[in-house]
Amino acid sequence: METSITTPVTFTEGAVKEIRKLMGKEGFDHTQKLRVGVKGGGCSGMSYILGFDTPQENDQPFEIDGIPCIMNLSHELYLHGMEIDWQDGLNNRGFTFQNPNASNTCGCGTSFAV
Repeated sequence: METSITTPVTFTEGAVKEIRKLMGKEGFDHTQKLRVGVKGGGCSGMSYILGFDTPQENDQPFEIDGIPCIMNLSHELYLHGMEIDWQDGLNNRGFTFQNPNASNTCGCGTSFAV
């Protein structure tokens, strides 16, 4: 019997490529995993977290395209179904977040309300 594992978030091909580039840099600590989460603050009430971190007790591990990820279990409520992309244009360079759970977003692109 096959089990289908769904991940709480998805990455575009561009985001996967950029994350792999970061993981391939000399001195990268491969004991860390990519943390996807939220924190209080920002223009609209909550800000996104995307960075490498050590797993904690309340983290749920998951993997996307071979990239080991973690998310605090309580954050999935705010992030489930979100798509993370990498933009490398003249006006916008960095990770972007398309969150279907956000009721309001800020112009900075990293802050939202639910």
